[in-house]
Amino acid sequence: QVQVAESGGGLVQAGGSLRLSCTASGLIFGSYPMGWFRQAPGKGREGLACISGNSGTTYYADSVKGRFTISRDNAKNTLYLQMNRLKPEDTAMYFCMAPRSTSDYCSGSLNPYYWGQGTQVTVSS
Repeated sequence: QVQVAESGGGLVQAGGSLRLSCTASGLIFGSYPMGWFRQAPGKGREGLACISGNSGTTYYADSVKGRFTISRDNAKNTLYLQMNRLKPEDTAMYFCMAPRSTSDYCSGSLNPYYWGQGTQVTVSS
């Protein structure tokens, strides 16, 4: 059974930083591309970033490019999202995700199949 758990969210002022973490179990972590998406109240899901299993490929949505950095530690089954220069419009629930298959490719169209309960990020102006 695959389990995904996000942590690290919180309240931060605009311009500040947060680091989200995600642990995943029940899958061969290093074989899967992993990613982050977010969802704000009343809005659709927005894919933010993904990273290939060996960290050789990354993808970022335009909305976070240059501000967010995705990374992973396969030895710890942990995925990270470093978020800098946060803006009020970054306020949302943030989710870590894995695709259905290890053969899925890290790109803007990577579809979530497994995800956790999310962690709330609130950016005040």
